[in-house]
Amino acid sequence: MSTNKLTLRFRCPAELEGELPRPVPANQGVPDWLKMMPAKAFSDINLRDEETIKRCPPFVDAMTCGFLIPLVCDLRIENGQITWDNELPPGSLDFPRSPIGFHDKGQVTGTPLFDSDRFIIKFHNLWTIEAPEGYALFFTHPVNRFDLPFTTLSGLVDCDRYTDTWIHFPAHWHDTNFRGILPKGTPSAFQSSGKAGFAKLRRSRRKRRNRLANSGTRCEGSPDCTGGNSGRSRSVRFSPQEFRRRAGAEEEAAVRRSGKHVGGAAKQVGSSAHYGT
Repeated sequence: MSTNKLTLRFRCPAELEGELPRPVPANQGVPDWLKMMPAKAFSDINLRDEETIKRCPPFVDAMTCGFLIPLVCDLRIENGQITWDNELPPGSLDFPRSPIGFHDKGQVTGTPLFDSDRFIIKFHNLWTIEAPEGYALFFTHPVNRFDLPFTTLSGLVDCDRYTDTWIHFPAHWHDTNFRGILPKGTPSAFQSSGKAGFAKLRRSRRKRRNRLANSGTRCEGSPDCTGGNSGRSRSVRFSPQEFRRRAGAEEEAAVRRSGKHVGGAAKQVGSSAHYGT
């Protein structure tokens, strides 16, 4: 068995050290409802106690693998408005001063996320993340966190190359009835690692993006819409079924050619993540 380890490096501007909540291993951010729920519950169908999802290893392992990126301060949500009270010290770097931003609704035109009267919010993240050569990081909504009033969009980022600037997280605020405070430290994104098949798979992904983009009528977007994989987001205009068919076939072929596996088992050690290769 290989003993090679992978370390992820999280960095923030020096003047924000101690001001920002730190990314945490996901096994340290388990929600209270999972801790407090029973391991067994009575089944009205079988008329006996049955094990709950708390005893389901795949469910729990998915929630405790990887890292959580925390919200930088409290957000107050009332009457459709989001406000905050957060003073960050001045610094030499030009970092966002607000905990959230937004994407214009036009950027999700044609998707189930589109709403003519709503924006896509964006959680600002002031931690840069560096992975070793050949690794990409998958960012998504905190796993199985159905209790959160938003859903973070998923994206795959080449964090072995995109290391010197921040990755922000677009999200759809789906609970329009939510009122109250979203507290500082609430996980805004979940991050896990996957081996990117080194250069062959990376080139295949880039070629696929370009080919799919060129098959549409136009490519539009902003550099940070999907985390900045290649400096531009892509918006392609053909059926989702066709997109999945092409993307899946080309990705599988690239993995076979590279002889590498995408993914890996994860283990958290302190504030770094080590992934078996």
